[in-house]
Amino acid sequence: MNPKERILTALDHKEPDRIPRLASFTPEFANKLRKHFGIEDDLFNPHGGAEHDLELKLGNEMLLTAQGFANSYYQSLEKDYTCEWGIGWKIVEYGTNKKVGKYTEISKHPLTNDRAIDTYIPPDPKDESRYGPSKKLIGEYGKEYAIMGVIVCTIFETAIALRGLDKIMMDFFTDEDLANRILDIGFNYHLYAGKRLVELGVDIIWTGDDMGGQNGMLISPKLWRKYFKPRMAKLYYELKSINPDLKIAYHSDGNIYPIIDELIEIGLDILNPIQPRSMDPYLLKKRYGKNLSFWGTVDIQETLPFGTPKQVENEVKERIRRLAPDGGFIISPTHHVQIDTSLENFFAFWDAAGKYGKYPISI
Repeated sequence: MNPKERILTALDHKEPDRIPRLASFTPEFANKLRKHFGIEDDLFNPHGGAEHDLELKLGNEMLLTAQGFANSYYQSLEKDYTCEWGIGWKIVEYGTNKKVGKYTEISKHPLTNDRAIDTYIPPDPKDESRYGPSKKLIGEYGKEYAIMGVIVCTIFETAIALRGLDKIMMDFFTDEDLANRILDIGFNYHLYAGKRLVELGVDIIWTGDDMGGQNGMLISPKLWRKYFKPRMAKLYYELKSINPDLKIAYHSDGNIYPIIDELIEIGLDILNPIQPRSMDPYLLKKRYGKNLSFWGTVDIQETLPFGTPKQVENEVKERIRRLAPDGGFIISPTHHVQIDTSLENFFAFWDAAGKYGKYPISI
């Protein structure tokens, strides 16, 4: 099978020749991999940039192309900047596992003032020049690789960036009209961009917002049903109206047990990233394995950065043994691999997934 056939077979809940593998990286870890492979350094977009030399060299089964707010992350790791949404970003240093790295964090919310929305002009998703890299990727690799259109940070995270978390949370209760206007900025942009990506021929659309904390949801299921479920239902319906065979993924870190049934109800196909210290991947497989495919599950909080290569290998083997039967599984770290993960541990994951992931599973 080629990578596209492998991915789509798995997502149809059938067993391909082997389990599809996927990994994404922060720019700093990407540069570690580039040096390993002898590829020239570049600023890496973990959501899918214009070039995919690193993913192709590694052997990712799926290639990503992003449109929308997610492209605002990591536009620079050298100096502060303001993205096209009017959101300010600052460069912040952090230390972990004896490594020092940099992140981009939001420093300015353009809609902090209640009336700023009256004059705010968001980016235009109808600007066809935005889709040049997506067209190029689909044209060059769409027959061999599964192509995922990325519109993550679909509603909530864009609203948080525009307004601020404290403000938008208060708006949910004190000014519903303002809350809805702000939520619709990101939603309408990503609705258009998602539909355009489906028209161009992507196989999968990646949606989502972080609705889960480590041990529970960040907002109540009642609030999610009021503000987010109807918008996501409309998005999924309109995307699948263009291509009924389209697969839709939803990303949320953390624990979102209370809304999984309703995500399935509105048309979800793939759940990501299945953070194992927040939700039990084996319970999810047992309960939802006939309705959902699972993408992720390899622990990036402890095992990848702090475990031994043998511990990484053992976790991969256990995930494969219990999640791979009957398909519906793409094995991957649960977030972008970060600078605190060693190359040795990363390749322990990657190589174990290739070694033990052949069907029929016989671990």
